Amino acid sequence: MTGNHKDKSITRRRALAVTGGTIAAGGLAAAGYQAAFADTGTTTTEAAATAGATASESSSCMTLMSSVTEGPYYLDGALVRKDITEGKSGVPLTLRLTVVDATDGCTPVPGAAVEIWHCDAWGYYSGYTTANPGGSAPAESEDGSTADDKTYLRGYQIANANGVVKFETIFPGWYTPRTCHIHLKVHTGGQKEDGTYEGGKVNYTGQLFFDDEIAQEIFTLEPYSKHSGSYTTLDNDMVYDGGGASSGLLTLKAVHKKDPSKGYKGFLTIGVDPDAENTGAGSGGGGGEGGTPPSGAPTGTPPSDAPSASASSSSS
Repeated sequence: MTGNHKDKSITRRRALAVTGGTIAAGGLAAAGYQAAFADTGTTTTEAAATAGATASESSSCMTLMSSVTEGPYYLDGALVRKDITEGKSGVPLTLRLTVVDATDGCTPVPGAAVEIWHCDAWGYYSGYTTANPGGSAPAESEDGSTADDKTYLRGYQIANANGVVKFETIFPGWYTPRTCHIHLKVHTGGQKEDGTYEGGKVNYTGQLFFDDEIAQEIFTLEPYSKHSGSYTTLDNDMVYDGGGASSGLLTLKAVHKKDPSKGYKGFLTIGVDPDAENTGAGSGGGGGEGGTPPSGAPTGTPPSDAPSASASSSSS
């Protein structure tokens, strides 16, 4: 199913996207928002009022977020860096993620390494640039960027004392048969070495999702509009389970209310167990099953250091 029309009504999912899933996250969502967006100009009074109102809805801590499939497009050796764009064009996206220990009163997890990776505006992943994103899209080499074809839109950040990491990237595009998403892993116990992150263990493997209405508006803009075809909405995605923030749905804030091309800021609080190790199916410890992609899913020859063929059979 595709979503080509604009429904102006406030749906349940839309409400979750706007509020940050406060029913699922309790007072933690507001606290995470304050920490993540400390530089957005919110006054102390406004922040306190928001936190108080949200905390009154639920005193429970965010539950552990369920790990899902890593997908076939993971590569080891991502760089530790805040800006992962490498010149890739698209609508700017600033991600601010807060990692908390859901087994210890949702206290911050300083030092946690958050790793993210996602496709470019036309649905291509670095390291897999021959994979067809479905529909009709220009060749990856036509975007005019100077990006390294094995490193763009991939990176690590190390959480600060408040458990917060920040990334500068672009709004992801889409590819058949998936909805718009970002992959992530949370690592603990390792350290930065030679520009990347080494050692430790993976505590969580998951995906971040975007409100359909916002995503479809973005996809009418350049360069996204050069990729035509059937976009999969959240309701029809094989990985997103409809749980709002607790299932990875980002809260998005437009930089300019009347001009989406100016970009978005997205945030989410991720509840993990720092003592647990995610050793689920898939290359690199990806957990969960995402289903088997239908025919027409991305195809192409992975590079020599890519995941095995068996791992590539899962959804991405």
